[in-house]
Amino acid sequence: MVFVTDKVMHSYNLRYRHIDKPTDVLSFPGHDGYLGDILISTETAWKQARKSATLSFDDNIRRLLLHGILHLSGYDHETDNGEMRAIERQLRRKFQC
Repeated sequence: MVFVTDKVMHSYNLRYRHIDKPTDVLSFPGHDGYLGDILISTETAWKQARKSATLSFDDNIRRLLLHGILHLSGYDHETDNGEMRAIERQLRRKFQC
């Protein structure tokens, strides 16, 4: 896991997803037994936590890490008809984040 700024995240999001803005988390699959890399924008995570009445910055970082791990495990919320979201909700409750 690597913490980055919005500026760095913006460049990765543009380069790899062709989306011209920062995002909160990106995952890059690994090879040969290595799960992969997760980038988390601490600036975006902080902004998200500040907007929430109940979500702390630390809990948001844990949520984003969990989200990234699920992507590295093969889940894709953009194409799986809610499967990843359901698993993520269960794991959030289990890990209290």
